[in-house]
Amino acid sequence: MITVTRLNGKKVVVNADIIRTVESNPDTTLTLINGDHIIVRETLEQVVALAVEYGRSLRKLVPPS
Repeated sequence: MITVTRLNGKKVVVNADIIRTVESNPDTTLTLINGDHIIVRETLEQVVALAVEYGRSLRKLVPPS
């Protein structure tokens, strides 16, 4: 889960696994796998960094095989 900020300043938590695309046009728009769109204040690069860090944190929880 990643925390992002809507344009009105309210924080929202999004499951990074359901983000289909992230676009900058010029506002950053997250498109989810169900077709919903969320416009956020964070830059495209910031959203990608949050999603990558989320994925890394999940992999730390998996014991080595």
